[in-house]
Amino acid sequence: MKEIFQIIKREAQSVSKDSSLFMILLLAPIVYAFMYGSIYLNKGEEKVKLALIDADGTAISRLLTDQLNSTPMIDITPVSDISEANEKLYNGEVEGYFYIQKDMEKYILSQKQVNVNLVLNASRFLPSSDLLSAVTKVCLTVGAGVRKTYFNKQGMNDDQSMKMTNPINMDYRPLYNSGMTYGAFLLPGLLAIILQQTLLIGVAASFASEREDKKLSNLYQLSGRNISKLLIGKSSLYFIVFMIFGLFFATINFSVFGVKIRGNYLDLSLLMALFIATILVFGMLIGSFLKSKLFTFQVMVFSSYPIFLITGYSMPYQALPKLVQFFSDMLPTTPFLKAYLSIVQAGGSLADNLPSILHLTVLLLIFMVLCMLRFKFIINYKSGN
Repeated sequence: MKEIFQIIKREAQSVSKDSSLFMILLLAPIVYAFMYGSIYLNKGEEKVKLALIDADGTAISRLLTDQLNSTPMIDITPVSDISEANEKLYNGEVEGYFYIQKDMEKYILSQKQVNVNLVLNASRFLPSSDLLSAVTKVCLTVGAGVRKTYFNKQGMNDDQSMKMTNPINMDYRPLYNSGMTYGAFLLPGLLAIILQQTLLIGVAASFASEREDKKLSNLYQLSGRNISKLLIGKSSLYFIVFMIFGLFFATINFSVFGVKIRGNYLDLSLLMALFIATILVFGMLIGSFLKSKLFTFQVMVFSSYPIFLITGYSMPYQALPKLVQFFSDMLPTTPFLKAYLSIVQAGGSLADNLPSILHLTVLLLIFMVLCMLRFKFIINYKSGN
């Protein structure tokens, strides 16, 4: 134990004297979490601009226009014709336009189907998706209201006319993200990725710095020539600090950004401890192949976005190419996010996520074995240089 405490003390002194490691390991997690998290503080967008051409000008078309404009998602911009709507669309003033054709009311009252046209700028996914959902809902609501009025005039009571208007009633209940907002979906995963990447980059750079400064042999001697003690001592400081960061995110950050943890805090803490331990060993393994701290920063900084993309968070895992799935399974991020989101958003437990826990544990053991073999090779044959 004496050797481990000596290595921990040495690591604390090393980080405090190295401004780049100090910033990436101690300042960056908090700064990034609040900075990037604040982008999604409002969770979702409101009042997306939609141009509207009313070529009918009747009571029903005005009702449809009023209903569209009254939704929190849509901000109607009246235009005279399609040419003007297209111009505003091309200039980025609106995200699309809605065209109400002439004689719409006449066709509806004569029980004929009528078309309305919705043209959206799909180069931006979120506004187009939100507009499509809101406009569809309004059109269905107004259409159902017109049909109900017609059946009432045929002598049917409200109950009978409602059954004729909507014979299949879908009771739609979105779970966990009831507002269906992008921010509520993204924030938990974003904070987890920030925690992972700052730790991974910092640890890999710290170990690469040992090789760059030719201090690895000294570290090995300090551990009593015991690679297990070297691993534990080298990682203990970071483990403690990032467990604190993880709990800070789960309490303060989640509270500030309105993210509710539905699972058990103990389960979340145990999962986070396993994940941080795996990232620590993984980071040291990566750092053992790099001989320069600067080069390590350059390499690892570019890993953040690819890691996020192949974990199955932004794109469903089953939709990824098989080769990408293989690389995804080699990263601790993939099983962690599955279990983490289950606990945070769905209220799951460790028992509900045993395959992911086992996956993460296997990766930890594999990385530990590889790390010890790699360290032994460097120390015995490369003298830590």
